[in-house]
Amino acid sequence: MVLVSDRPGDERRSTVRVLPLVQARKLAKVPFVEMADGRLQGVVSSGSDPARVYVSSIGAADHALSCSTNNNRPCGGLGGRWACNHIKAMVTEAVTQYGGERVGRFLRVEADDTFEILDQINGTSSSTQAAVVFARFLRHLSYLELPTTSGPIPELHWFPASGAVR
Repeated sequence: MVLVSDRPGDERRSTVRVLPLVQARKLAKVPFVEMADGRLQGVVSSGSDPARVYVSSIGAADHALSCSTNNNRPCGGLGGRWACNHIKAMVTEAVTQYGGERVGRFLRVEADDTFEILDQINGTSSSTQAAVVFARFLRHLSYLELPTTSGPIPELHWFPASGAVR
């Protein structure tokens, strides 16, 4: 499920509209992708080192491209305004999860598939603090470690109850 709040007035509600995923994703290459904080951002596994991950992002307004390891070492494949393979993989998975039209609209480009979106991204290389995105990813992982229960979980009280979503 995808939590969305793109309707006027949603920020004043205690529940958020929930949409089904466009398509199921394979989480091995890109375990985390989100549209938040004015960026399409995610965590992407390294192709060469299974113990390394990259935090990649594209600014929604300025198309600023950023890619570095979780400890802020820059990606060697990011060159100026051209996206590295980590950013390409992140966009591919974002389109799978959210749909091309929605990702294109978020990034303010007239595109609805991965190749069109990447073709219209004319950003510059920038450095975004990877630690914030990586911490959000680790927080999501911590939910998987919670014991199975049918009762309420205080940490997840903000999730909408099934049937309460309109």
